Amino acid sequence: MHAARSLLAAVLAGWLGAAHAAAPPDSLTLRKIEAAGVISVGYRDDAVPFSFLDGHQRPIGYSLEICSHVVAAVKQRLGLRELAVKLVPVSTATRIALVVNDAIDLECGVTTNNLNRQRQVAFSVTIFVAESRLLAKRGAKVAGLADLRGRPVVSTVGTTSIRYLHELNARQSLELKILAAKDDSEAFRMVANDRAAAYAMDDVLLAGSIATAGTPDDYVISEEALSVEPYGVMLRKGDPEFKRLVDAAIVALYRSGEIERIYRRWFELPVPPRGINLRLPMSEALKRVIAQPTDSGDPARYR
Repeated sequence: MHAARSLLAAVLAGWLGAAHAAAPPDSLTLRKIEAAGVISVGYRDDAVPFSFLDGHQRPIGYSLEICSHVVAAVKQRLGLRELAVKLVPVSTATRIALVVNDAIDLECGVTTNNLNRQRQVAFSVTIFVAESRLLAKRGAKVAGLADLRGRPVVSTVGTTSIRYLHELNARQSLELKILAAKDDSEAFRMVANDRAAAYAMDDVLLAGSIATAGTPDDYVISEEALSVEPYGVMLRKGDPEFKRLVDAAIVALYRSGEIERIYRRWFELPVPPRGINLRLPMSEALKRVIAQPTDSGDPARYR
């Protein structure tokens, strides 16, 4: 009789555990993913090495590799045998709207987390820390914004860099002619073709533009930094359970040390399709984030 009771208790415990695991998530995002069996991931096609296309036109990169671990965590949380991934191209102009309108569940590109954007969307814990700087031709001798007074300067539409340009231009009365490019590739071409004297963007993206240029030695990045740019995975606002799951998946990479292998792969080794190597060691700011993860949108938190 005792053995029978023990067996019954074990069966009940297993049933209750299974019922708990199958309980519907208290998350609109997870319920949507579970019902469709699909998670929608936004990617950029030109943001080396974060999110870009390889030689077979497949999206790859640092941000996408981190997001693959998030997707695995979602699949495990929902107890799904299969979870399809729908890859959706985004741009600087469309990425926020696609998250807000539920067209994508994760934006795995290169997006700065700041207090203004937090009014519309949420961000994971920070996955990279950049600084906005200026790219110019070496012969132009551009050390900072003061060297560009009255000249044309380009940045990409929908970015924090173009917003900072307008703010600094007004504050310092520089009389810059600020041009808005549709994407990073166009912005770089405008400098290459002398339509702009400089290109303002995050330093790591500028390094990627130079590395993929035909004559990389012709360009230089300024020492002067315009701003600090913490990047995060963007997701819809008002879904704390989904955000906790996303954060936990990323923090697990930090705690295990796996993030160091991922970082080396994309920033310190040659990457396809052209085998460029940014040779960019991990910054002290990112090391601090890995040791003490944060989703702060305050630039001062990263100094």
